[in-house]
Amino acid sequence: MDRDDGREIKKRIVIGSWGGHGGSPWDDGSFNGVREITLVYSLCIDSITVVYDHNGQPYQAEKHGGVGGSRTAQIKLQFPEEYLTSVSGYYSPVVYGGSPVIRSLTFSSNKRKFGPFGVERGTPFSMPMEGGQIVGFKGRSGWYLDAIGFYIAKVKTTTVLQKAQQSLVKLASSVSMNYRSEDEPKKYSYFYKPTIPKTKA
Repeated sequence: MDRDDGREIKKRIVIGSWGGHGGSPWDDGSFNGVREITLVYSLCIDSITVVYDHNGQPYQAEKHGGVGGSRTAQIKLQFPEEYLTSVSGYYSPVVYGGSPVIRSLTFSSNKRKFGPFGVERGTPFSMPMEGGQIVGFKGRSGWYLDAIGFYIAKVKTTTVLQKAQQSLVKLASSVSMNYRSEDEPKKYSYFYKPTIPKTKA
């Protein structure tokens, strides 16, 4: 389900999932972008909670996973200037013979890297996206985060630089109007009228 107004993002594709087949499927859908991610983890990723941007307002999705985990990581992005560009990690069983779960996650934005969180053990996976951003998550979960997938959208090239340029244009226009409004009432004549000296009779 798409939850954005379509002004900033054009097209979406779904990539993944990576991990095991345990737990139950979940799907947050796609949004304008990601604002925050909270992970609870120890030997694996126990749960994930994502706060998305929904047309300029924060929207917190449901928590996916169990109640275990001894460590908590909270990732706060400087949205909309900062956005997620890739996720990588590892998946494998926690116990011998068990179903694979997500053991580790690392997030990268267009500005920073977050992680790794968890234990880097098992089968690696990576999801880089040139010229795009992650706008939603899906996967499987039960006691742990069993699998994870992503909604990807291409970002328009109209970004912060162009917004700054638009602001400068508006400012210049405002200054120009103020200059004209102040100077228009004052009529200055630059016509030179020579003074003819009077001659004595």
